[in-house]
Amino acid sequence: MRKRLLLADDHALMLEGLGRLLSGEFDIVGTAADGRALLAEAERLRPDVIVLDIGMPELNGIEAARRLSKLVPSARVVFVTQQLDSAYVHAAFTAGARAYVSKQSAATELLEAIRLALDNRYYVTPLVGTESAQLVSLDRRKNPAELFGSRLTPRQREVLQLVAEGKSTKEISTSLNISPKTVEFHRNSLMDELGLRTIAELTRYAIARGIVHD
Repeated sequence: MRKRLLLADDHALMLEGLGRLLSGEFDIVGTAADGRALLAEAERLRPDVIVLDIGMPELNGIEAARRLSKLVPSARVVFVTQQLDSAYVHAAFTAGARAYVSKQSAATELLEAIRLALDNRYYVTPLVGTESAQLVSLDRRKNPAELFGSRLTPRQREVLQLVAEGKSTKEISTSLNISPKTVEFHRNSLMDELGLRTIAELTRYAIARGIVHD
């Protein structure tokens, strides 16, 4: 029986390419263009494997993976991304990933990475340039340089990403289904906690920690 895959990337051409690459061996049951849509589709479709990017709008891939591990714990999470810094790989496996593949080598690596993930094994692209065992067998209590805002609450990270993406208070309120006053509360508490004073400073903080990409 063919395994069921859900694909997530904010570039339509990438989704199309992944679909062509994987459809010969797997059933592509759905796609998503942002992290929040990915969560909804994962809950609805209950796929065997979720292939996703790190840099996605609404909710980045690392934050999505954290939630997927609770939402659909049986699904194997496989990242396909341009980010090759070992800190990103560390964060991905801390969030529950089974495999980490570079976009530039997806054509030669992704099928094998998914097969290994389905076999409860790990895969890290050689392009990272660090020993795979070192990246996978990590201390999961740590997160280098507070990458992806590990010191913040999940709600704070959500609000921070949307603020950094230039969303208005009303847009954030609608997206998160919370009141505008609650959005303002979280934004102000973020500034107080991080010692920042402006939206521009919040945006720079989010970019520096990989929550959004410039």
